[in-house]
Amino acid sequence: MLKARPMSSVLVAAFVAASTVVASSSALAVKVGPVEDPIGVVKVPKGSPITIGGMWVLSGPDVALGLDQRRGAEIALKDVNNKVAGHSIKFVVEDDQCNAEGGQTAATKLAANEQLVVVLGPACSSVATPGAPILWKAGVTTICTSCTSPRLTASDRGPQYDGFMRTVYSDIWQAKYDAEWIYNVLGYRKIATIHDGSPPLSQLTTLVAKRFKELGGEVVAAEAISPTDVEMRPVLTKMAAAKPDAIYQGLFVAAAAHFVRQSKEIAGLEKVEVIGAGGTLFTKDFLVAAGKAAVGLRMPYPDVSTEALGKKYPDFVKKYKDMFGEAPIQGYHAHAYDAGVVALQAIEKVAVKDADGNTYIGRKALRDALFGTKGYDGISGPIACDPHGDCAKFKFAVYQFTDANPDSFSPGANPKKVYPTQ
Repeated sequence: MLKARPMSSVLVAAFVAASTVVASSSALAVKVGPVEDPIGVVKVPKGSPITIGGMWVLSGPDVALGLDQRRGAEIALKDVNNKVAGHSIKFVVEDDQCNAEGGQTAATKLAANEQLVVVLGPACSSVATPGAPILWKAGVTTICTSCTSPRLTASDRGPQYDGFMRTVYSDIWQAKYDAEWIYNVLGYRKIATIHDGSPPLSQLTTLVAKRFKELGGEVVAAEAISPTDVEMRPVLTKMAAAKPDAIYQGLFVAAAAHFVRQSKEIAGLEKVEVIGAGGTLFTKDFLVAAGKAAVGLRMPYPDVSTEALGKKYPDFVKKYKDMFGEAPIQGYHAHAYDAGVVALQAIEKVAVKDADGNTYIGRKALRDALFGTKGYDGISGPIACDPHGDCAKFKFAVYQFTDANPDSFSPGANPKKVYPTQ
């Protein structure tokens, strides 16, 4: 079994530096104009824009994951006519490629912009892990829109993550309900697991396995591959020998497509269900990659039905279609929209103007306003942040692909919500 890839020395050094600088910054209050702040102050001259950053995966096989979230954030900005605190908004977005190296590069580029006040995103925990400390070293708070790794908001996460928060749930909850659905609803007693070595998916499958065993189930195989692997038959054959009732698969689009297709060729797996980690596969890109093999795949996923997301959601979908010419292409657009709204509300709360019309935003003040978000009725659900940056509630559901045609992708129809049923 492969282990998650070790963190490079460059990233470790970045973490240490970020921790040291942030920890010491509280003693170095800065005053600019009428605002004094322990971390720093952004001065926005009259007539100049307020700069908001974004970082998501915008290239490669997982592009739908990031593009969908970027669009959700853009709708939030458009809802205020791209203005906040009396200024226009400059939205600067970087492609983080959904990996640690890309995250380090994207965060470094954004952090170099001294006018940047907050960053929306990323989508991937593997990006946030190195990226959030780099941004916080510059005094910039990150509002993650789909990175679900429990470590990012753990009570012992370290001061380098004091500027990290998220409007998406923690995988602690996804794993709990995934395992309970597999054991209690499907009735499976023996499962195999597989992941791609990335921090979020290795943690998710580990937590699913842990909870499944607590319920009385048996994990008969726990395997891992590389995200770039295309030949899955050896590991599938090994898993078949363990005779699981089901396989819980924590893989991104490209590897998952190979795994699902090839699983149908392996003796002993003909009747073994492959269950997908919906957070990575809830996209038309998976239909493109997997083809007919995608049909029938069930994926635990947060409930994105209109009933769950509330009365504001249909209006949001209409705006999405009007702006981008198609329905949502993944499932985290609501979390990104809510991140945008939370950021805008916090900026309005802390921005201070002088007599000449210049605006001043304290970095620590903005961070505290963001973390103090309570009672916001978001389209992804209620948003209320705890001291470690967890702000979202989790609503469990299961979706199933019913058609292999990528053009048929439509959350709620294909994939169709199959649990809980009305």
